[in-house]
Amino acid sequence: MHVLLSLANPSQPQHTVNTVLTRVYLSLGSNLGDRRGHLARAMHELSSLGTITKVSSFYETEAVEFTEQPEFLNCAVELETSLNPTALLQEILAIERKMGRDREAQPAKGPRTLDIDILLAGNVIHNSGDLVVPHPAMQGRRFVLEPLTEIAPSVEHPVLGRTAKELLDRLPPGQAVRKWIPTGL
Repeated sequence: MHVLLSLANPSQPQHTVNTVLTRVYLSLGSNLGDRRGHLARAMHELSSLGTITKVSSFYETEAVEFTEQPEFLNCAVELETSLNPTALLQEILAIERKMGRDREAQPAKGPRTLDIDILLAGNVIHNSGDLVVPHPAMQGRRFVLEPLTEIAPSVEHPVLGRTAKELLDRLPPGQAVRKWIPTGL
């Protein structure tokens, strides 16, 4: 998208600003305190980084790897943003810190108020010390692929050349992932 800036002095040349929006898919999870509230607040914070265009249902999932912890509430979000993956990661980390997550002090796979992962960023393939996009483990995680497939079944993994639905269908049985239905409503 190109935006023409009008200048106060018409004798000076007009400038074009290139504003490219990228469709980014994020995985959100929480397993401490008000899990639903944490996810809702995270989405509110994320909306300042672009436009949230889709949100999956919430899914209750067992923890993986470090299993001695409460179950997670997970969802997937489609965000249209002009931020590149590195800038987006910095903003995401700031949101996590604001909501009580300290990645430096807490175990990497341990209980947390909020976890936000960048799954896909358009067709971008990015690999730096702090960030790998597409997310390197997404194709093996049912708790990521169930919600992602709900909102974007045909989105393609740019490295594997398979859609989210195809990746989900290839997973072996295992981790319990179920749509979350709030109680007491």
